[in-house]
Amino acid sequence: MSNSAIILDRDGTMSDSNEGVRKIESFRFIDGTFHALRNLLQKNFSLFIYTNQSGIGIGLYSKEDFKKLNEDMLNRLGKEGIEITSVFYCPHKPDDDCGCRKPRTEFLEQLIGKYNIDRGTSYVIGDKTTDIKFGENAGINTILVKTGMGGEDKQYNVKPMYIFEDLLVASLEL
Repeated sequence: MSNSAIILDRDGTMSDSNEGVRKIESFRFIDGTFHALRNLLQKNFSLFIYTNQSGIGIGLYSKEDFKKLNEDMLNRLGKEGIEITSVFYCPHKPDDDCGCRKPRTEFLEQLIGKYNIDRGTSYVIGDKTTDIKFGENAGINTILVKTGMGGEDKQYNVKPMYIFEDLLVASLEL
């Protein structure tokens, strides 16, 4: 049996930062995020986070800093009854030409195989055109949220399947 999944961008979609968050005390969830994630879990979606973290590659923060912040984030979500199945991140700079940086799908293909994810009933949700291109490249439904960049990065000419004000509205509409 295959699984339906939500593959979430982190910064600008779940957290109120458009840039990679460097310090735990700077990480703040967008209002309604906990409610949204609980809604998605109640609808039997598995939750994954897939985030580009080029700040590691350019030396703004270390992998260890990212892992500590990630652990704190997952602990905070856990206290709200929210389980994230897995977090994937790309630590490379945009010009490193790696296969794991969105919109490339190297890690996503591994995730789909490992967790038997059904592309047709799953969604990538993000605030940047990179996230939408990522979903398109993987053949997964796409949702652009108007938080964070709200698609204004204009890096790719894409057309998301849905556009919603935020993650909470998206969770209510799915």
